[in-house]
Amino acid sequence: MASTDTSTLPYHIPALLPEAIDLLGIKPGGIYIDATFGGGGHSRAILEGLGPEGRLFSFDRDPDAYENRIEDPRFTFVHGNFRYLENFMRYYGVDKVDGILADFGVSFHHFDTAERGFSFRAEAPLDMRMNRNAAMTAERLIAQSSEEEILSMLRSYADLKKPGAVAKAITAAKEGAGIQTTTQLTEAVLKALDPRQEKKELAQVFQAFRIAVNNEADDLQTFLNSAQKVLMDGGRLVTLTYHSMEDRMVKNFMKTGNIEGLEDKDFFGHVKTPWRVLTRRPIEAGDEEVGRNPRARSARLRAAEKIETGKS
Repeated sequence: MASTDTSTLPYHIPALLPEAIDLLGIKPGGIYIDATFGGGGHSRAILEGLGPEGRLFSFDRDPDAYENRIEDPRFTFVHGNFRYLENFMRYYGVDKVDGILADFGVSFHHFDTAERGFSFRAEAPLDMRMNRNAAMTAERLIAQSSEEEILSMLRSYADLKKPGAVAKAITAAKEGAGIQTTTQLTEAVLKALDPRQEKKELAQVFQAFRIAVNNEADDLQTFLNSAQKVLMDGGRLVTLTYHSMEDRMVKNFMKTGNIEGLEDKDFFGHVKTPWRVLTRRPIEAGDEEVGRNPRARSARLRAAEKIETGKS
């Protein structure tokens, strides 16, 4: 099957870009991290705010993103997973940074490049790997998972009305003719989905396996803990999430310092946290932006500032 021609398509259009950059509070001579480089939209905006002494380190584990690298002496492309943020900064001799921006959305490039297997809109091998050098694909994951394990993934990473029925349908299909392509996965689950929300639920099924294949939940937790260590006092963390699991983890972390949202209170009943939340509620895209970029509809922007040691 011929590859989809993506040469005329944008790699990615960042959601809530002005709002994210504003919350980052860029200092001209500061050191910043773009944890999810992708098409480089956020990185270019950060560089615009930096002076000649500023520095930007941008992470991406997908080799395709390297093609979008920026020729600028202040810019360093880090080909690696953002979960290793702390280790990479140590490698580059950076102790603390002024700000970290992370957009956890999947780039348009991944959805629009059919052979990557992220979308149900075109037939392709069931891949879904962000890093194509990784061993685990969605096809392999489904093949080696029990019905109970598939159900656990769907419950954790998708908001389906009947995850049990979907898990049962996937198990029956993989034990029959097998599931090797996006079309086969789609056909396997259609009868188990709510026909009134077929496309939405189908997207959630694909989302669940993508998250599992790429270990996104664990990566996010590790990243958040590393970001807290790498940020200097007064440094800012700005995130964009696109589904409830991610948003809940970030919200809890910014409120309490842990993803579970467990509150540790002082003598006066105040929650002890290393963060000052800058967005009491997540910022969402307005109608005008959604009109230009429909995929921005599910974006949730949150930001927090690391509290200076000894302050609360």
